[in-house]
Amino acid sequence: MIEFVGIAEIRDMLGGVSRARASVVASRRDFPEPYQRLIMGQIWRKSDVEAWIKKHRPDLADG
Repeated sequence: MIEFVGIAEIRDMLGGVSRARASVVASRRDFPEPYQRLIMGQIWRKSDVEAWIKKHRPDLADG
């Protein structure tokens, strides 16, 4: 089953950063493309975000 995350979940995954900071990170060219853009906002595949964090923010990666 594919899991999806929005900007609120990405905030938590990045260690509780502000919504504005999470939006800045999510708009980086090297951040995964959103899976879908909805009226309520963008969503990403959780696995894509986890892979990005593991590569770019290894101090935040689980394990």
